[in-house]
Amino acid sequence: MEIERKFLIKALPAPLSSFPKKRITQGYISRSPAIRVRDTDGETRLTVKGKGKLAHEEFELEITREAYDRLLKKAEGIIIQKTRYLIPCPPYTVELDVFEGELSPLTVAEVEFPTVEEAEAFSPPEWFGREVTYDKRYSNANMTINGRPETL
Repeated sequence: MEIERKFLIKALPAPLSSFPKKRITQGYISRSPAIRVRDTDGETRLTVKGKGKLAHEEFELEITREAYDRLLKKAEGIIIQKTRYLIPCPPYTVELDVFEGELSPLTVAEVEFPTVEEAEAFSPPEWFGREVTYDKRYSNANMTINGRPETL
């Protein structure tokens, strides 16, 4: 089970270069159910996500580079490229995604939680902006087809 909240941000926490980062390239083979292939710094995975916004089932499987390359060619729409910064927000970690290409200048912060109760009780830091957890326009799968939402 993955439990997460998603936010736009008002301002980047400075300096981003002081935080660990990962380069991510991903494509969606299907949006319903969401089936994604992702390369994170050379590690390749296939992910299937269940329905739900705040909480949903998620299954990941490590795949070979060859399988990833074949599956990525079957992806629908935009191939997402982003840099993910890992920012401490004790007791959690903020995953700050800075999108590139067609989805730039979108920047989204996600926080994962062990329980729905903790997710609902979370008070976001001041640098977070509007919550978009329940706004389907900001799902990665949706953005591959519809592009970056007009309202940032």
